Amino acid sequence: LELSKLRSVASKTLSNEITDKLKQLSFTHGKFLVNLKPVEPSQFGNEQVEFLISTYLGAELRPIQKVASGGELSRISLAIRVCSIADANIPSMIFDEVDVGIGGGVAEIVGKLLKSLGESNERQIFVITHLPQVAAQSKYHFKASKNQVNNQTISHIELLNEKDRVNEVARMLGGVKITTTTIDHAKEILS
Repeated sequence: LELSKLRSVASKTLSNEITDKLKQLSFTHGKFLVNLKPVEPSQFGNEQVEFLISTYLGAELRPIQKVASGGELSRISLAIRVCSIADANIPSMIFDEVDVGIGGGVAEIVGKLLKSLGESNERQIFVITHLPQVAAQSKYHFKASKNQVNNQTISHIELLNEKDRVNEVARMLGGVKITTTTIDHAKEILS
C-alpha cells in the first residue's frame, strides 16, 4: 500500500512534466499519462505501470506503442528521459538519431534538451545526428566517416576544431556545395 501511494504521487508528477516537455517538442495539444492499472498484489506491487499518450487535440489516450510513429516515438522517449533523469545516477547516455523525422525549430529544441542532459559535470551525453540544429548545441563535435580500404569498411572518428566544425555544420545545412551563405548560416547557428 505504501508503494501504491508513492507510485500514485510520482505518476501524477511525471505525467505533468512529460506533458510539458511534449508541448516543447511540438505536441501542442499532446497529453501523457502514467497509468497505474490495478493487478493482483505481488512482490512487484498492486499495479502495473502503463504509458498512455494522445498526440493531438481530441485524441483518446492510448498506449504509446499503438499510437506513436517513429519520429513521434523519438521525441516521446526524449521527453521521458529528460524528465526522469534528474534523480538517476547515469554517467553516460547515447542517443542514436533521436531526432529522426523532425527538423527546423523542433530540431533546435531537441538539441537544447539533449544539451541540458549533459550540463551536469557527472554526465556525458553522446548524440548521433544528421541535423545541424542538433549538432550545433554540442560542446564537442565529432565527425564519423567510413571508407573502403582493401575490401573492408574502415570507420574514422575525428574531433573537429572550430573551423572544421563550421564547415561540417555548413555541409549539413547545404549539402554537397558549400557557399559563403551556408558558412554564414553555420556560424550563426553555432553562436
